[in-house]
Amino acid sequence: MDILDAVILGIIQGLTEFLPVSSSGHLEIAAYLLGDEAVPEESMLFSIVLHFATALATLIVFRKDLAEVARGLFQFKWNDEFKFSLKIVLSMIPAVIVGLFFDEQLEQFFGGKIAFVGGMLLVTATLLLLADRAKHTEKEVSFGAAAIVGLAQAVAMLPGISRSGATISTSVLLGIDKNRAARFSFLMVVPLIFGKIAKDLLDGALTYTAEGFPPLAVGFLFAFISGYFACTWMIALVRKSKLTYFAIYCAIVGTIALVVGLNA
Repeated sequence: MDILDAVILGIIQGLTEFLPVSSSGHLEIAAYLLGDEAVPEESMLFSIVLHFATALATLIVFRKDLAEVARGLFQFKWNDEFKFSLKIVLSMIPAVIVGLFFDEQLEQFFGGKIAFVGGMLLVTATLLLLADRAKHTEKEVSFGAAAIVGLAQAVAMLPGISRSGATISTSVLLGIDKNRAARFSFLMVVPLIFGKIAKDLLDGALTYTAEGFPPLAVGFLFAFISGYFACTWMIALVRKSKLTYFAIYCAIVGTIALVVGLNA
């Protein structure tokens, strides 16, 4: 992998991890366009580094909220903080189950299946359009809503379904306040990202060479910077109901990917 590929993939991961356009879908498309030589044997290590960069960006942006969640879990008092922390844990369960028990089945949807990615991007576009037209409410996240949003997050493990788009859209369609929906969406993914990193470190046969350090460092840097700004930008966009622009983008990219995939 050369430095330019690392820059491109780092920016793609950083932006698409938080913007509602599907990071996994875009990385699949990028790998397809860049060619197999752009994703060498170190690809798993590179993926871990990029995910760690975006997780670190989330930790910094939501440091106060995450401290509140941690404090709530360890207080063991039935107050608002403890209940909110339990909702975060509840929302993670579906994705954890899929990741632990259906990982091999999930992998079948990756690996150059561009037509499938295109179709899922069209699903993401539809969700974003529906959410942007939902009425504004002041409703908070209930335990039932947390479970449903958790299911949406599990479905978003498919390439082309945006995690933030699916979880925020589902929350808003359930009547949850948009600010609370965005906050809950980003907080619920942080433990999962670190869990995925830990799983890959334990399960994967990672390959590392000294020559591979510069691309790793560059990819980390660009993923962190772009992720930090994308995370803060996304919160403002949800608040201002600007998801339609991303819906249009997903529809265009999804249609192109679908056509290219079907004619490959």
